[in-house]
Amino acid sequence: MTDKEKQEAAAVTAPAFASDALAEGTVDAVVIGGGAAGLNGALILARSRRSVVVIDSGSPRNAPAEAVHGLLALDGTPPSEILRRGREQVRQYGGRVVHGKVVSAEPAAPSADGDLRFTVTLADGRSITARRILVATGLKDVLPEVPGLAEHWGHGVVHCPYCHGWEVRDEPIGVLATGAASIGHALLFRQLTEDLTYFTHGTDLDEDSRARFAARGIRVIDTPVTEVVSDEDGALAGVRLADGQVVARRVLAVAPQMQARTHGLEGLGLPVQDLPTGRTFASGIDGTTEVPGVWVAGNVTDPVAQVGASAAAGALAGIDINKVLAVADTDAALQGIAEASAKAAAR
Repeated sequence: MTDKEKQEAAAVTAPAFASDALAEGTVDAVVIGGGAAGLNGALILARSRRSVVVIDSGSPRNAPAEAVHGLLALDGTPPSEILRRGREQVRQYGGRVVHGKVVSAEPAAPSADGDLRFTVTLADGRSITARRILVATGLKDVLPEVPGLAEHWGHGVVHCPYCHGWEVRDEPIGVLATGAASIGHALLFRQLTEDLTYFTHGTDLDEDSRARFAARGIRVIDTPVTEVVSDEDGALAGVRLADGQVVARRVLAVAPQMQARTHGLEGLGLPVQDLPTGRTFASGIDGTTEVPGVWVAGNVTDPVAQVGASAAAGALAGIDINKVLAVADTDAALQGIAEASAKAAAR
């Protein structure tokens, strides 16, 4: 298995969950993505008595993590448990959660009263029509191609000092630089340990940053890293440098490039944005996009959002979707009355 294949395998597929039947006819909203953002958006819509279907591929980004941290009242809860509870709560209010992979989503012919319509098709050929769409597919982490790195992702290799920092405090930590953002990354991890080594790994580190690192006791190594080394138990033991030296480390912090999961969504024509951390979908207030009828929420548009922030973004998008649907329902009712009056007058 190549290191790239190991990296892809690190995006662990969660155990399959019981799937609801795909709704027939037209639903108020389809949510593409069953993580914190998607489920919270669906919860808001279901509680507003909207017909909502969540399409979940079952491959959450945080599946390798043992627990979610920094989330009030749920700190330390396994990601799979949070999602299990979320699915149950969406279903409690009549929402459906369907296991499936979206292969296309695109606008369809509007309804007779002019309301928007979209068609979402799954890999097994099933399809569903929706009035509105919430995209909450999350993102994928693109790690540096260093042999041995991907297999420790989510355990010995971490990315977020707020998600994993407490758990690796006081350990010998290495920061494997991926660019300028790694400089600030190092200062955050220095808060957690006094034993921190910064591997420039071919990236630039100016003299001012070197001086600041020296002031905090951060060791800098410019020799490129060629391999991540494991101990006899399979745990991360250190990194091997190009000169053959092995630097012992128990943890490596890496700021990966983060790419929005966009597969199957090309037909929506959503605008993207290039950020220092990667590429995501662009969004406005409450997750609105330039495409009428389509919202985005969570890491697919905000790559640094933790679980709590993603859930909150999903809620805001759900609220806005319900508001827009309420206006559309009222417009349709008025149009129906006007048409009925016109017919009566013509008799």
